[in-house]
Amino acid sequence: MTKIQENLLLGIWATALVATAGSLYFSEVRGYIPCELCWIQRIFMYPLVIVAGVAYFQKNVRIAVTTGILSGIGGLISLYHYGIQKLAFLSDSAPSCGQVPCTGQYINWFGFITIPFLALSAFILIAGMSIYLLKTLKEEK
Repeated sequence: MTKIQENLLLGIWATALVATAGSLYFSEVRGYIPCELCWIQRIFMYPLVIVAGVAYFQKNVRIAVTTGILSGIGGLISLYHYGIQKLAFLSDSAPSCGQVPCTGQYINWFGFITIPFLALSAFILIAGMSIYLLKTLKEEK
């Protein structure tokens, strides 16, 4: 395994860890109740911490397929969630999300940074690193 591959695995793990810690901070410390779409995004982010951490210690670069798929699906959900928060035509037809509306915005930093935006950013970073990691694998062959 090359140093670049090792750093990419570490980057995937660190990004997933920070995103997971951030979501737990918002819900457990700040007391923000997650909506259903937030829970679904967590389902795709939280396992990445364990999967990428184990892969880093095992030096398993093939995990990039798994991290890429999980981050891709999670990213699409985050993108939709962000869209129903920020785009009127989506928010008007947004389904009811249960106790907490998915259109709600606990934070709105600089007029565009919301919790789904933060999750989307993490998913994009992880997906990008996963794709690059797969590229390094193909170059070795």
